[in-house]
Amino acid sequence: MFARTLTAAFLFATMAFASLPVAAQPAPSFTPQQRAEIVAVVREALQKDPSILRDAVIALQADDGHRQTQEQASTVAALASQIAHTPGDPVAGNPNGKITVVEFYDVHCPFCRRMLPVVASLLHDNPDVRLVYKDLPVLGPGSVLGARALLAAQKQGGYQKLHDALMTGPRDITEDGVHAAVTKIGLDWKKLQADMQAPDVLARIDANLALAKQLNLEGTPAYVIGTDVIPGAVPLAELQKAVTEARN
Repeated sequence: MFARTLTAAFLFATMAFASLPVAAQPAPSFTPQQRAEIVAVVREALQKDPSILRDAVIALQADDGHRQTQEQASTVAALASQIAHTPGDPVAGNPNGKITVVEFYDVHCPFCRRMLPVVASLLHDNPDVRLVYKDLPVLGPGSVLGARALLAAQKQGGYQKLHDALMTGPRDITEDGVHAAVTKIGLDWKKLQADMQAPDVLARIDANLALAKQLNLEGTPAYVIGTDVIPGAVPLAELQKAVTEARN
């Protein structure tokens, strides 16, 4: 086991040395004969046990993933107020909840729609959770239309109603579909049309997109709980675990 670990360690060092720019490489510490002998030893070890290379790659990937997670947590901590406490962000659950869950979502995203009952269960089971919506229209014109409509509906106190209507309605977001949903839930369509063009609505969408870029979010949905960033459609248990950790 020790010999295998030593060989893997040398392989790491060899790979790292080979990846350095020529100008950055230190002066050689081995003679040509010594280097040839080392290469022969490594080649023989890999022939006998090819899993050494696999293990080395897995270890490198795990280290890289851990480093990325740490960097993301630091970014979340630095941007905490923008993420969880931007004035005017739509809020569901307990507005005064001690635990904040931030959901970056796209009304056009099928995975976000799949999470609708999961998030509803999370709020039901945790009355101390405050849910912050971050509209993130990344899937085309329909996404932008939906986000603008939702933020305009907020000016009439109808964000949650329109959110529920659009998220459970046809996935293709069209102006006719938004009009029908707005009419059904009793909002003022003409006012909503005007508010969709309001500078503050457009600015909020731009701010959400910029924030998502800073957090290196690669898609929707994504959840920020404490300093944890949870990407994708995940089981309720995973969100609950993050909420419990944030509470403790």
